[in-house]
Parts: sequence; C-alpha cells; structure tokens
Amino acid sequence: MKKVLIAEDSSVIQNLARKILEFQNFEIHAVKNGQQVLDELAKADFDIILLDINMPVMDGMECARAVRALGDSKSNIPMIAITGNARNYSMEDFKEAGFNDFLAKPLNFDALVSQVKALTE
Repeated sequence: MKKVLIAEDSSVIQNLARKILEFQNFEIHAVKNGQQVLDELAKADFDIILLDINMPVMDGMECARAVRALGDSKSNIPMIAITGNARNYSMEDFKEAGFNDFLAKPLNFDALVSQVKALTE
C-alpha cells in the first residue's frame, strides 16, 4: 500500500483528501505544517507528499526545498503543491522549489487521485 503524507493546516481539506485517497487504497498520514513533514520523514518512508503552500511554522515552498536538500533517497520523493493562490506562483516557481506538480484549491478530487496515482506508480 502506498503511503501519502499530507501537510495541510485546514482540517476540512485534510479530512476530505484523506477519505478520497483511503478509498483508493492509499495509507494516509496527515500533519499541519512543513516542520512536521520533516519530522515525519525522519521517522518513516512515504511514496508521495502533498504540501499546502500556505501553512504556519514552515510553508510548503520552504518545506519542499528542505526535502529536496535532504541528500538521501527521501530527497527524491514526488511532491504535489496544493495552493489557494495559484496566480501568485507559476509552474516554474513550483518546479524550482522541487515540486513535481500542483493542484489549485478548491481541490478537484479526480485530479488529486490521478496525480497521486501517476506519481506513485
């Protein structure tokens, strides 16, 4: 079973994404900020990370750069940015930070499932 780490400070979005991905047989671990992502990565392996861009403590862009800088196999984990402000960033910005793809809010759950599946196959 593929393991998904979701970092999202909105519990509503976190719970919806969890339900949808669990229905697709993914194992979900959810945290509230980028620092917690790094803490979880230190303890366990994940197949993909979904990162909200706007989070307290450490935002998604900062977290993505930190993951890519880890220097071990975990630095290659696929990452999807989740953003409510897609206009503020270009795909180039996301790529530069280390993201493989991005999803705009409100989340399109079909797109969520297809991107997660594509990046974890």
